[in-house]
Amino acid sequence: MSHMPTREEAWALLTEYNQDAYLQKHAMAVEGVMRYFAKHLNEEDVEFWGVVGLLHDLDFEKYPEAHCVKSQEIMREHGFDERLIRAAASHGYGQCVDIAPEHPMEKVLFTIDELTGLIHATALMRPSKSVLDMEVKSIKKKYKTPSFAAGVSRDVIEKGAVMMNWTLDDVILHTLEGMKTVAEEIGLGMAQA
Repeated sequence: MSHMPTREEAWALLTEYNQDAYLQKHAMAVEGVMRYFAKHLNEEDVEFWGVVGLLHDLDFEKYPEAHCVKSQEIMREHGFDERLIRAAASHGYGQCVDIAPEHPMEKVLFTIDELTGLIHATALMRPSKSVLDMEVKSIKKKYKTPSFAAGVSRDVIEKGAVMMNWTLDDVILHTLEGMKTVAEEIGLGMAQA
């Protein structure tokens, strides 16, 4: 019988497979942004969107060569709902799996995953080291510099924005707003003077 894990179950599984602090913070950032988008889009199941965000990179630390493939196996072993398994894997579309994002939530995940990394890197360059005082124009300036956070695929972000039928500016704005909701948890809150 498949089930939807609670946030606690999802976190326990994530940390079992990902000990790296940066990867855990990335998972929390994506979770926060997914919850934000779910609310913004008036989706019923904010919790589901959050858990998908939290678990999207479940296999990344231990099985980078089987990313988005091994995670499906792990989640099936735990009896997780197929909607969750599919949604989490779909963010690797065109890179490591052929599962195209179809549901609005899958399109959001596909689009914002890489972007959260770019926003995180941009925050670390700021005197405040925070997203709380950041504006879209700062992110766009870094976005347009290919050498900055070079591992972040601008192509994926732009394809995702097209899938979502959103402008790049709107995607950046709302991803930033989503990250602000979890700024403290991901280490990008305001530094104490």
